[in-house]
Amino acid sequence: MEVKATLKHLRIAPRKTRLVAGLIRGLEVNKALGQLKFLNKKSAGPILKLLQSAISSAVNNYDLDRNNLIIKEVRIEDGKTLRRWMPRAHGRATIIRKRMSHIYLTLSEIVDSGKKEAKKIKVEDPVKLDDLAKKPKSEKSEKISKKEKVAENKIDKSEKTEEKGVEVVDPRSLGKGKNSKIEGKSSAKSFAGKMFRRKSG
Repeated sequence: MEVKATLKHLRIAPRKTRLVAGLIRGLEVNKALGQLKFLNKKSAGPILKLLQSAISSAVNNYDLDRNNLIIKEVRIEDGKTLRRWMPRAHGRATIIRKRMSHIYLTLSEIVDSGKKEAKKIKVEDPVKLDDLAKKPKSEKSEKISKKEKVAENKIDKSEKTEEKGVEVVDPRSLGKGKNSKIEGKSSAKSFAGKMFRRKSG
């Protein structure tokens, strides 16, 4: 039984990561973890995380024994290369290549226990999208009632103004033509006319 894990676009050069990969290739899992924890290399941290991820997937998904696992393969391939420029003498620009690496890790068993299928997680009472979309009727009825109340209040206000016989006149409509200012003697009678009257002279 084999378990695979990958790490892509690691911002460390492949030549540097291969130094660490060569130390743990073919080791048992527990010994490899000990090597990586105390290794003074930058690429040791990401490879340690990748190894822990592979171990946890082997134990949780396939019910494999942790002490029975060995690192079968650690393959490091070239990833993308970022190109940057550095100014040099005589106005020249020299290229700097920032290389990336892809790491492919494969674990296998020391004593083969046979092929096993991955665990399937059973979900009890799945929530349907239609149920989430439906809202309780009480909320809708409350919203409708609020809208109806607002409409009724507007109607009541209009009826009250008609009953009192008060005509609401916009003072801007009393001006001549399209002008918004009020002119003339007829507008001076109302309070609005006094406010908006244009002073002559």
